Amino acid sequence: MAALGPYINRAVGFGDFQRMTFSNLGCEVHYWHKKGTRNDYVILLHGAGCDHLMFEKQAGIFESGYNVIAWDARGHGLSRLENRKFSFDDMYSDCLALFSIHNIEKAIVIGQSMGGNLAQNIAYSRPELVSKLVLIGCTKNNQALTAVEKISLKLAGFIFACYPWKALIRQSVNACGTTEYTKAYAKQCFERIEKGDFIEIMMSLLASLREGGAHTLSQPVLLICGSNDRTGNIKKAMKRWAKEENRQLRMIENAGHNANQDDPHEVNKHIALFIANISFPAANS
Repeated sequence: MAALGPYINRAVGFGDFQRMTFSNLGCEVHYWHKKGTRNDYVILLHGAGCDHLMFEKQAGIFESGYNVIAWDARGHGLSRLENRKFSFDDMYSDCLALFSIHNIEKAIVIGQSMGGNLAQNIAYSRPELVSKLVLIGCTKNNQALTAVEKISLKLAGFIFACYPWKALIRQSVNACGTTEYTKAYAKQCFERIEKGDFIEIMMSLLASLREGGAHTLSQPVLLICGSNDRTGNIKKAMKRWAKEENRQLRMIENAGHNANQDDPHEVNKHIALFIANISFPAANS
């Protein structure tokens, strides 16, 4: 544990990353890359409405051997769409393109919320590309849903449309975090998005969550959830997932949906332990 200290507390940010771009399916995707000393990769996938800076406090925790990549997913941050609607399937294609561009044979994929759903999609469909998964504030893609959960999904678009945009931003910001740092970041991100684009992103994401199919990921998985996460059924679903598959689950006390921003020290500690193959109890409540 002592040896992990320098990584947990290392200076953070993307100052030593190179900004790069590639074009795919009507979008110039912007991403940030820090070159490592080995052909080992960590890929950071942010949540809906956010951008690569969501992982600003995780960017520096990985030892120098790792190549680290964080992107602005299509329709987010600098990766603006030109005459094309947001599509989760297009974003999946973008991610595979990133693997191809850098000849990534296998990567540790860390995803928050939407980024975690994308990470699962890659891990299910192309398991040879993913060595480990860290999923933060993220529901299981193919979970069995209760009747109430199914109805909530069907009504999501109508509910989003009925909300005044400022009220929807306010509610989303409060759901994202418990700290002023997280709330200020989330507010800045959401205010850069049009209401119609946000609804489009959310509905495409929800449509990608298909009940059934492959039921168990083959890779080691670390689940992380804020104890104050009240976004959809995520907290309940992550607890259920951990019990059903005996996955490692770490609840981050007093953190919201963006737990990695609310309490980066605690989250970074668990990520470092997981990557270093240091075991701890499989699940907690």
